[in-house]
Amino acid sequence: MGIVFRNLFLPEKQAIIFALKGVIAMAMALTIALSLNLDRPYWALVSAVFLQMRPESGLVVEKALCQIIGTVVGGIFGIVLLTQFVAYPYVALGILALWLGLNAALSAMVRQANFIYAFAMAAVTSEIVVLMVMASPSTADSQAVFSIAQARVSEIVIGSICAAVVSHAFWSVKVKDSLQRQARSVINQTLQYLATELDKSGTHEARHKQIDQIMATLGMVSEDSSAVSYEGPKGPGRTKAANQLAQKVLSLLALVQIFGRLQRRHAELMTPALTELLDRLRLAFDGIAESNDLAYCQEQVKVLRSDLAEYKAAQAADMPFESHMVNVAAEIASELTVLLRAYRALEERDSTLLNAPSILSYRDPLAGMIIGVRTAAVFLIGACIWVSTGSTAALMIMILPVIFSIMLARLPLMILRVVLKRLLIGVVFAVLVAVFYALNLLSQSSGQLEILLLVLVAPYFIGLLLLADRQTLPYGLGFCIPFSILVSPSRDMSRAFSIDYTLSSALAIVAGVSILFWFFHLITGPSVQLLVHRIFKTTHQDLLEISQHSSPAAWYNRRMADRLLRLTNYDQASKTRVVTDLALTALNLGHVSIRLRSICENLAGKSLPSLQHWQTALANAFLLASKGQVDAGFESASRALYDELVGLVGESNQVETIQGMFMRINLTFERSAQAIAEQKK
Repeated sequence: MGIVFRNLFLPEKQAIIFALKGVIAMAMALTIALSLNLDRPYWALVSAVFLQMRPESGLVVEKALCQIIGTVVGGIFGIVLLTQFVAYPYVALGILALWLGLNAALSAMVRQANFIYAFAMAAVTSEIVVLMVMASPSTADSQAVFSIAQARVSEIVIGSICAAVVSHAFWSVKVKDSLQRQARSVINQTLQYLATELDKSGTHEARHKQIDQIMATLGMVSEDSSAVSYEGPKGPGRTKAANQLAQKVLSLLALVQIFGRLQRRHAELMTPALTELLDRLRLAFDGIAESNDLAYCQEQVKVLRSDLAEYKAAQAADMPFESHMVNVAAEIASELTVLLRAYRALEERDSTLLNAPSILSYRDPLAGMIIGVRTAAVFLIGACIWVSTGSTAALMIMILPVIFSIMLARLPLMILRVVLKRLLIGVVFAVLVAVFYALNLLSQSSGQLEILLLVLVAPYFIGLLLLADRQTLPYGLGFCIPFSILVSPSRDMSRAFSIDYTLSSALAIVAGVSILFWFFHLITGPSVQLLVHRIFKTTHQDLLEISQHSSPAAWYNRRMADRLLRLTNYDQASKTRVVTDLALTALNLGHVSIRLRSICENLAGKSLPSLQHWQTALANAFLLASKGQVDAGFESASRALYDELVGLVGESNQVETIQGMFMRINLTFERSAQAIAEQKK
């Protein structure tokens, strides 16, 4: 509550600007909706509120487009449903519940909050259209259905457009600025992690704390990368640069695992030359991380690449393992070069950067089905209450909980409890302010638009101050939306001035959020162990398919990023962090297999029957290790591939290096299986 009071009485400048922009957008939306004589202009206010959650112009435009598309789709579905089943209300409610569940399930298949919001709007718009028509069955003809759908869609679209216009016209904040800050942060975090991995005194806890920070920041970069494309002609280029940056961070995480685990777990292989190499790399990473001068950082990476080339030339030809490790170090330096170029491209165009694909959402149909069932169940409970009571106010039990059920579905249960409690506190204050302040003053006024706006400005300004801070956002959301519904600003305020309707609506909103709170506890979704197993099973399938793609590293990185983020979130409560370690092993295995295939094909061509068998054995060994089991088949497959290579090209240094890789991978599987087995005890 101390943060609440600070934000209300000592707000920062950015929070005041945010609140002013929100008030302007909402006043504009309400004025336009009233001038068009729309029946429920407060939905335009609600629409404008939702678009204020992230004030950056690109994000507002993207969310406005998602909101409009979702609204139109939902309106069309509502019209089709009513035209076919208006005479069968219970059937219509059942089909509507399935539609809501489908949209909720599909929302679980995307990462970006704006795209999730599009599914939420497709669900709630159809819900509003159907329920408003069914609330007045005596007037439910085709003309009434179309008029209500047109009005609801118009109100929400007006709110979207007004919020987008105000975001650009007043104190515009750009996504590119926050994206650059996040990019700089994730680069520094990655460099610090690289140095920690190479530091003999680095602790297990420090490494995992840094990994958690990297993945969290990388998630924000991915979240904002699509929205920045709406900010001028340079926007699409910045999206590509952000995608490239995410790709290179993942590649660096995969590569440095080789050095870190070699140093910590295979000290007998650490020759003086390798120790010197790792010291050089660590010093270079520390120096680059400490500097804010991009040109200096790029120059230091260039020097590092030159040093590595000289170092490799000075190595003896009969030391294949050290030569291989120098090659890995050179690859790290190369990836770091592209990473810094991608950061520069967030400000300046760089047409030579590859069009790296964006991070792909991990799609788990089981988790989506649970979210869909929960959302449909919440709606059906509200529908039963509405049908049994016949109260118009009971409609709120069905509408707001559906929005919150979809929007909050990806939050961990521990955080969700706090968010829903804060939402309820916001609702309580919305009821008090609506009854004792807004409606009391408006009932004594002459009903002019100017007075309506003046009365509403102060409550909305206060609510938006809370929305501006992520920690107090649930309070602001719980206040602004119920306040808009309870006051229901319009030309005819008779419904809002009816105290029984206002209190009934308030009770319905509180009841709806409370029902949602308990449903989140009752239908919690799959266990963490099951979700982790399903992610590793999907990764096993990717390891089988990785060689079938033209750009295997980019393909694998974009699929692993969201999984890494989820696995680190699942594993943060663990002390051993074995799940995170195994996830990093999976990332490393994909890159190792790509590198190994390249070496083998350069040595003996593409006609290596044992190579695909080895890839299958690698994937199977990883899956078994994730269950705490060791697979002897990988060692056999490695031996068969080694024998085939020796028969084709002889015992060269590169072939011996490959054999060393087999030994290290096999030791990694044994170690991972042992750690997982111990955790299960």
